[in-house]
Formats: sequence, C-alpha cells, structure tokens
Amino acid sequence: MKIILTLVWSFLLITMLNYVVSSVANVPFDFLLGVYISLAVTVIIYIIAAIIPNDPVVTEDH
Repeated sequence: MKIILTLVWSFLLITMLNYVVSSVANVPFDFLLGVYISLAVTVIIYIIAAIIPNDPVVTEDH
C-alpha cells in the first residue's frame, strides 16, 4: 500500500509541478515527462528509505 500511495503522490505533485513550470517557461506541456520523472522519484525515495536505518538509537545512561 505504501508503494502505491507514494507513486500516486509523486505522480500528482510532479505532474502539477511540470504543468506549472511549463506554463511559466512558455513551453508545451509534456505529460509523459511528468510520468517518467515521478517513477524515477518513487524509486529514489524507496532507495533512500532502504539505506536509512529504522532502528532506534540506543543511548546509555551514565
């Protein structure tokens, strides 16, 4: 479920950003570019999540 929601949110946000930037830069809107970038961002998010440790830091009381 996390994978699907991450993909949906990245798709929505990056496609919206792609639309706004293309409008401001006065270039044609390319829908597939947003899809490809959102897929890449989703993969990068999961790679970063796999690298970062999820274990709590143990501190010793002195």
